[in-house]
Amino acid sequence: MSSSIHIHKRHNVSLLLYHLVCSTKYRRLVLSPKVDRILKKTCLDIQDRYEIHFLEIGTDKNHVHFLIQSVPTYSPTKIARTIKSITAREIFLKAPGVKRALWGGSFWGSGFYVNTVGRHGNEKIIAAYVKNQGLEDEYDVLHKDSQLNLF
Repeated sequence: MSSSIHIHKRHNVSLLLYHLVCSTKYRRLVLSPKVDRILKKTCLDIQDRYEIHFLEIGTDKNHVHFLIQSVPTYSPTKIARTIKSITAREIFLKAPGVKRALWGGSFWGSGFYVNTVGRHGNEKIIAAYVKNQGLEDEYDVLHKDSQLNLF
């Protein structure tokens, strides 16, 4: 996989990181080594077609953790929906036994977990940075203490 970078677009620069967790339908134990390979290959294909970049993918037997970077025009819901629909289709196509194990239904459960991931600081550091805007002495102290460099 790759590492995060600032993505430069015509009217914005962003570095948006998400931790996405998706579980299989009925929490069935269907993420075999073969399914894991299909999933990761499919994610690389998604990365080539969409502005969704996979920094890490970790599979367990019944759920998958993704560390993803994307752009502001893609909501976390759109990212999850894109990943879940394309990977399910490819897994069912290339590993038909999985579809039988899930009774011909969906590959993924209906929900997901998503959280933002900070590269330059946590909530406390960013809150202090925002609160102290315009206070030159506080600005210098904050930057020396946290080594925060947003741009």
